[in-house]
Amino acid sequence: MAKGQSNAIAQNRKAGHDFFIEETYEAGIALKGTEIKSIRAGRVNLKDSFARIDRGEAYLVNLHISPYEQGNRFNHDPTRTRKLLLHRKEIDKLIGETQQQGYSLVPLKIYIKNGVAKVLIGLGKGKKKYDKREDLKRKQAKRDVDRAMKENLR
Repeated sequence: MAKGQSNAIAQNRKAGHDFFIEETYEAGIALKGTEIKSIRAGRVNLKDSFARIDRGEAYLVNLHISPYEQGNRFNHDPTRTRKLLLHRKEIDKLIGETQQQGYSLVPLKIYIKNGVAKVLIGLGKGKKKYDKREDLKRKQAKRDVDRAMKENLR
């Protein structure tokens, strides 16, 4: 892989189903010890994680990074709260936007960029049940149209 390219290690597929993602932000993650080795090995899970802004700092909560096998006593708690590295202007903007009703900060994917672990954070508005059903109907209709077009080409 050439320098400058990003490599997605983990994605939160459920985020697109549960939220309307309006904006995305790229943030660094403050890691300790052997956590980067586990991330590079792909042993990370975004499933139940979320971001929070507390006292002017952004944090990633419930991100599960499995302990590194050769890490022995240098390993850390797999679900500890990790600090996100964002610019002050971005944090101030996110504070204002997350104060609105129904908005959340959702991690979308983790990747390595220029040798550094990054997380893509999305500002999302929660979907209601009928929104989710509408998305499923739209997706199924698109699938049916694509299938019909493919059969017509044969």
